[in-house]
Amino acid sequence: MIESNFKNIKSLKEVDRVRVVLVGNPNSGKSSLFNSLTGLNQRVGNFPGVTVEKRAGSFRVNKNLKAEVIDLPGTYSLSPRSEDEQVTFDYLSDKSRNDLAEITVVIADASNLKRNMLLASQLIDLEIPVILVLNMMDIVQRNKQSIDIKGIEKELGIPVVPMTARLGKGVDVLKERIGNFEYNLPKKFVEDHESKDGLENTVHRFEKIKKLVDKNLSGEKQTRTAKVTRRIDNILIHPVWGYLIFLFILFLMFQAIFSWSNLPMDWIENGFLVFGQWLGEVLPQGVLSDLIVDGVLAGLGGIIIFIPQITLLFAFIAILEDTGYLARVSYLTDALLKRFGLNGRSIIPLLGGAACAVPAIMSARTISNKKERLLTIFVTPLISCSARIPVYTLLIALIIPAEKQLWSFNLQGIVMMGLYLLGFIAAIATSFAMKYWVKSDERSHFIMELPIYRKPRWKNVGFTIYNKVKLFLVEAGRIIIAISIVLWVLSSYGPGDQMAAIDKKYEQVEDFEGKSTQIATEKLEVSYAGHLGKAIEPAIKPLGFDWKIGIAIVTSFAAREVFVGTMATLYSVGDDEKTLSIKEKMEKARNPTTGEKVYTKATGYSLLIFYAFALQCMATVAIVVKETGGWKWPLIQLLYMGLLAYVSSFIVFQFFS
Repeated sequence: MIESNFKNIKSLKEVDRVRVVLVGNPNSGKSSLFNSLTGLNQRVGNFPGVTVEKRAGSFRVNKNLKAEVIDLPGTYSLSPRSEDEQVTFDYLSDKSRNDLAEITVVIADASNLKRNMLLASQLIDLEIPVILVLNMMDIVQRNKQSIDIKGIEKELGIPVVPMTARLGKGVDVLKERIGNFEYNLPKKFVEDHESKDGLENTVHRFEKIKKLVDKNLSGEKQTRTAKVTRRIDNILIHPVWGYLIFLFILFLMFQAIFSWSNLPMDWIENGFLVFGQWLGEVLPQGVLSDLIVDGVLAGLGGIIIFIPQITLLFAFIAILEDTGYLARVSYLTDALLKRFGLNGRSIIPLLGGAACAVPAIMSARTISNKKERLLTIFVTPLISCSARIPVYTLLIALIIPAEKQLWSFNLQGIVMMGLYLLGFIAAIATSFAMKYWVKSDERSHFIMELPIYRKPRWKNVGFTIYNKVKLFLVEAGRIIIAISIVLWVLSSYGPGDQMAAIDKKYEQVEDFEGKSTQIATEKLEVSYAGHLGKAIEPAIKPLGFDWKIGIAIVTSFAAREVFVGTMATLYSVGDDEKTLSIKEKMEKARNPTTGEKVYTKATGYSLLIFYAFALQCMATVAIVVKETGGWKWPLIQLLYMGLLAYVSSFIVFQFFS
């Protein structure tokens, strides 16, 4: 790597670009440093050939030097035990990158120096350009300890930068050290020839690390932070209180998602109604106007209205992760999940599935046991994701009035939490059944570091929310616009002269209240979309669904949230006034044969259960294909969840009818 990256240069003053690779233990503050360096100049992708998420970005080191930065997955050492850690090892071992000079910045938790120095020492022995960042120096000071930075720098032979990344302290110093970096071959921390036995070498390495730390670290041995963390853990990971507190946190989270989002959702909804009316008046009447207003705008409005709720969900998850609480949830649930064929690490993908199943399934790579990893991947889509929030919110609002309370709590929030718990129960029940079917002789183990408790790093939380919501809008928006256009065309045109016949039928009829709506309804039924829906209707009628719902089920396989956009488009065709929200239009919908409401409680609950269980997401299917290496498990997953959704919806509809 040295030969390729620093072949023709000795100092970075000779070039205008450099690549900075961030490496560190989990919970070392790597993400804080990445966010501080890149700000909003960051992007998310996948490493070539694998599905592990890669964060990359850029920042300016000085006026003459720009840096590309790559944030590698967290790892404890260069002896990979999971596929996540394997990606980091493979990247650092790859000597083919010769396009840029490259510096590896290893981030170590200064308050836990002995453990963090293992990775740093191994990187030094790779003989690559390394800068060591000692992060969380504020905690070291709070613990009444001090570190001799110059002493460590002298012994290791590499630049050492003290830092508190979450507060931005030390970031400018790091940029300065990068800009002035001059590569000199560092002395090896442990010589290769000392022993051929890997374990013996590791023991020897730790002995050298202990001497290094003891020599350069002074102050109290039993830190105040560790004492406080232990006291809090006595409550939060208690075998009884721990579970009750976790459920209470979930309860508050879903109450807040419904209660706090009402006002901004109303603003967005009214804004789209006013804008739609104005656009309809400004644009010349015709096909293009109808396409923009009834197709694109209606579809986008149907999904953007739910951004406040999705933002709150991502915010809560980011805060729980940043404080160190999610690691406790893993530890707490390990004993429970083992009985169902999973382990404590499975809770991270399961909780991550509440945001999006795709990155959640990717995160299952940290599970070293192949059977437990497969079971986790299989059941994660049963956890209700953020894409289901628009569907849940719309349907819950249709069948449960916003003012309805259970004691002093919002009943809509309670139902939402119930759907998430239902998904979790279905996931672990499915895993329990599958653990007897999927055979493996591999032994299971669960090892996870419990980080100290910290206050949320609000800048990090803000970046997380921004990136997640942006990704949701971009990905969902592209799909919704495409489907809305196709759906508008299918809804506005039909085979033969059936639509013309309807116009002719009403030419001689005197005007009456609702005439335009009646014409639009009849035209929609004979459109291409109507014919598609009518073909599906016999199969879904036992679930309480009509042909319009059938169309939404088909289109929402692209992404679950498309259900709302589809409904918005279908019910906007022929709506001349553009004054009613999608919820109001669905509330007014009537069965043309019986005259009864289409969205009764029975239909509403049936739809909720269907979307709680059905695998209505192409992206999830695609990622499972890639993660499992074939179509066998994705097809089994698709059929199982489809059958579970159909049978459950049928039972619920019959019960409430």
